Amino acid sequence: MDKTVIEHIQQSDKTLFSFELLPPLKGHNFDGIQTAIDPLIEFKPSFINITYHQQEVIYETVSKDLMKKRTVRKRPGTVGISAAIKFRYGINVVPHIICGGFSKEDTENALIDLQFLGINNLLVVRGDPQPGTRVFTPEPNGNEHALDLIHQIADLNNAKYLDDSLENTRATNFCIGVAGYPEKHSESPNMDSDLFFLKKKIKAGASYIVTQMFYDNKKYFDFVAMCRAEGITIPIIPGLKPITTEQQIRSIPKTFNVDIPAALVKEIIKCKDNKQVRQLGIEWAIAQSKELMAQGVPVLHYYTMGKSDNIRKIAEEVF
Repeated sequence: MDKTVIEHIQQSDKTLFSFELLPPLKGHNFDGIQTAIDPLIEFKPSFINITYHQQEVIYETVSKDLMKKRTVRKRPGTVGISAAIKFRYGINVVPHIICGGFSKEDTENALIDLQFLGINNLLVVRGDPQPGTRVFTPEPNGNEHALDLIHQIADLNNAKYLDDSLENTRATNFCIGVAGYPEKHSESPNMDSDLFFLKKKIKAGASYIVTQMFYDNKKYFDFVAMCRAEGITIPIIPGLKPITTEQQIRSIPKTFNVDIPAALVKEIIKCKDNKQVRQLGIEWAIAQSKELMAQGVPVLHYYTMGKSDNIRKIAEEVF
């Protein structure tokens, strides 16, 4: 059975290293995953997160008056990829469990599969709305919010399955992580609301928090202070994503409700091309990482988006 994220943190007297990967696109194999992981192995990641993306729905024109709905699953295999990493590298994995695209029965079956594989770390998030839509819609008999999903996992940890007629059921042992938003969730009316629901998730069974990306460490430190003032005592892991292209100074704020500091934007605009932007992103993330480490954060968690050359350069300077 995996060591839990909490056990990793409790058993270490230094800041740990972890990162997040995307499953390969449908039709691709494990090679891309290896290419992303191999350069980072020497830095001894404590765990690797694997994202999950719900199925996409597209509509094809059949005739003038008729359209056909077709489900496209572009990134399958989170459970399979998690198992492959765990057994090939001997590293603990943290698959993301989402609401979108799953009924409660689907979720329970996926969790049972993970338990059979000895994978007991999870990051629980609601997930994004379907592409092209603004409002999240759960599956029939699915979980609408991350909080609902946590309750379902906590039930399994107490040997309570959806079919209450089952006898002699065994409890699972999932360690549950949740997302935190130093600049508030894009759909939240204010930070007070964010913290209110974050406390509910912790009460329901969450053991640690991983933050959304941020580019000003003060946002993280202020978020931690607000959480502690609200009685939230669990570990809060900062998530970092180095800037890689000039276009991201527009797309990241729009997509993730994250501010890009004026000083960083000013330097990015000076860059001649994206190669220089990528180098600047590395240098900014190194500075962020060193300051965070000096303040004793439990883990530095990096969002790779499937490419790790820049994360390696950061890790060389920080770890």
